[in-house]
Amino acid sequence: MTQPPSAGGPSSHGLPANPYNPHAWVIGEPEIGPGTWIGAFTVIDGSGGLTIGAGCDISCGAQIYTHSTARRCVSGRAYASVDRAPVRIGDRVFIGANATVMMGVTIGDGAVVGAGAVVTRDVPAGAVVAGVPARVVSTVELDGADVRFVPVVES
Repeated sequence: MTQPPSAGGPSSHGLPANPYNPHAWVIGEPEIGPGTWIGAFTVIDGSGGLTIGAGCDISCGAQIYTHSTARRCVSGRAYASVDRAPVRIGDRVFIGANATVMMGVTIGDGAVVGAGAVVTRDVPAGAVVAGVPARVVSTVELDGADVRFVPVVES
């Protein structure tokens, strides 16, 4: 009976080895802060520049992209470039299962990205975003160990 590969060890499933999760696809050279957890079946694209802060949780199935081939594709390759823009994720950010963060986005400290959300624009610190495209639905209020998510009242 063989043991599963350890983080950073050889991969039996074709994914490049990385020090975060043997079942995550990590490309490029992202800067990832201490205490950050990355779940299985995630795509972490650091090819266009990616910084993830300390103490973050990136849930299973989440995808973070720093590149796009849309213009190249629809132009029949007449547009020869792959567009790239860095993503910056602050400290203590939670990214829910199957959420997608698109290139060029900045997510502020202590923000929450809901499961399945598609983040196409910047997220303020302490905001909770959800939906497709993601929009602010509440804010995070901290009082010691007490954490509250306060709904945003739309006018």
